[in-house]
Amino acid sequence: MAPRTDTEAAPALPNETRASDAHADSELHAAAPPPPPRRKLLPTSPGARLFFVIVLIGVVVGAIFAWRYLSSYESTDDAEVDGHLMPLSARISGYISKVNVNDNQIVTAGTVLAEIDPKDYQVAVDKAQADLATAIATAQSLNISVPIAHVSTTSQVSSSQADVVSAQAGISAAEQQYAATQAQLIQAEANNVRAQSDLARYKELVQKQEISQQLYDQAVAVAKADASAVVAAQASASAAEQQIGQAKAKLAAADANLLASQTGPQQVASTRARARSAEATVQQKQAILEGAQLNLGYTRIFAPVDGVVMKNAEVGMNVQPGQQLFTIVPLNDIWVTANFKETQLRYMKPGQRAEIHVDANGRTYKGRVDSIAGSTGARTSLLPPENATGNYVKVVQRIPVKIVLDAGEDKDHYLRLGMSCEPKVFVK
Repeated sequence: MAPRTDTEAAPALPNETRASDAHADSELHAAAPPPPPRRKLLPTSPGARLFFVIVLIGVVVGAIFAWRYLSSYESTDDAEVDGHLMPLSARISGYISKVNVNDNQIVTAGTVLAEIDPKDYQVAVDKAQADLATAIATAQSLNISVPIAHVSTTSQVSSSQADVVSAQAGISAAEQQYAATQAQLIQAEANNVRAQSDLARYKELVQKQEISQQLYDQAVAVAKADASAVVAAQASASAAEQQIGQAKAKLAAADANLLASQTGPQQVASTRARARSAEATVQQKQAILEGAQLNLGYTRIFAPVDGVVMKNAEVGMNVQPGQQLFTIVPLNDIWVTANFKETQLRYMKPGQRAEIHVDANGRTYKGRVDSIAGSTGARTSLLPPENATGNYVKVVQRIPVKIVLDAGEDKDHYLRLGMSCEPKVFVK
């Protein structure tokens, strides 16, 4: 409030009183300090006013740009560098004879990290090779036997059929021979009857001396000859009958041989089955050999990828299958796992540009959003929260977001898994 002036404060008074008051006021003004100057809220000159307007516009524009920049990204300090951990374990049991790397050593794919004593597995390979060679020789022998058995059984069938035909012909010939001997026997008996009759008649005549003794002797000789012929005919008939029996026996043997030879296809099939079994044995021995060779190869543990190795193996250890010996961290395949609040994901989507500030070196890396997790971190924890208790309190959840670095951002492989960082994702 401006101080009052003398004219504003003095009322109309008589002359004497006015003079004394004027004297008193002059003394007060002489004794009191002068009043401070009045503060001006706005410049009075045009140039000052223009400068003030320009400054005000600049502040407003700066505030707008600052607001737009701050609203163009989402950031979080709950983030870390993430990547793969590749555990390498023994696939066989044995004694570790060599360890070729140290902790935190950078290795390339194919580097031999450790070696297990290969002597036992080399012996198994040698034995498997010998068993395979034996199985191959057996299979080859049986494969050769198959055509031989086929030819042999075929010839046996033909030979047996010929023997049957020959035996049947022998029976026919023996029967014909027997019939001929029977006819000869009948003829000999008839001749013998006639000769014996003649001899009896000649005997009566010679006693009466009606014929000569010589004629009688001839009749006696003829009778004896005819009797001998009967005996001979009987022997021939008996022999012919025996030949018939022999021919029938030969036929029975030929039939049996023919029946046995007709099993030739089964014999061939059996030989072929044994050959196939031998071939299966060859495949089995081949598989055993390949398994032994694989086990021999497993005695050397290789690095599958480039990265930094951490070892749990020492020379002299007796390891078992599945025992972890090394862990490799591939530093050329890392990313950032950022846990954003669910309220920050409204405009966030894969492909958006990101900047990652790393606390360890103070550098800022460029990247992009790769994907957003399918659940909150709490949901995939060991003990997920149970909200069906009746006293639920709403808590802002965090969703893991995977951010990958642009190519060439981490050429020196400085980043390590677990490093803290602060990513910014530009959502607008």
